[in-house]
Amino acid sequence: MGVPERPTLLLLLSLLLLPLGLPVLCAPPRLICDSRVLERYILEAREAENVTMGCAEGPRLSENITVPDTKVNFNAWKRMEVQEQAVEVWQGLSLLSEAILRGQALLANSSQPSGMLQLHIDKAISGLRSLTSLLRVLGAQKESLSPPDATPPAPLRTLMVENFCKLFRVYSNFLRGKLKLYTGEACRRGDR
Repeated sequence: MGVPERPTLLLLLSLLLLPLGLPVLCAPPRLICDSRVLERYILEAREAENVTMGCAEGPRLSENITVPDTKVNFNAWKRMEVQEQAVEVWQGLSLLSEAILRGQALLANSSQPSGMLQLHIDKAISGLRSLTSLLRVLGAQKESLSPPDATPPAPLRTLMVENFCKLFRVYSNFLRGKLKLYTGEACRRGDR
């Protein structure tokens, strides 16, 4: 039995640090391009969605929360430049992070039982921080910045959710949809 190869060791180390939400600055730039990494976050998002779906309408939020619209027009998406996709994904990920944090604050200030729900919120927060770091390494944040003379990007389409079930559904759909489409295209380009 030999010593593990350096890329494999870096992948394992990075996967251990990612759940902590720590920026993985030494991570290989293409770590997000490994489908196992993104699938792990998608699985966690689906688990959270499934847990809250079991609660009829799920625990209600004391106020509606704004989240990104996860619908994708595949024809329009294919015609978009990677930079435009990066803007949409970066803005959506930022809004989703704010929404999950707001959900956490609302849960903390409510009288609803929160054990399992709090666990999934914590995992979502950690996962979103890790994904943000991975996208930053991939260059999504840089691509999402427009030059001063460029046409401003279209405003992000949003919707409102009133319970945790819908919040986690949006989280899951965003990761499986726009994020996965963007990372697939950015990784195929291979110029990162």
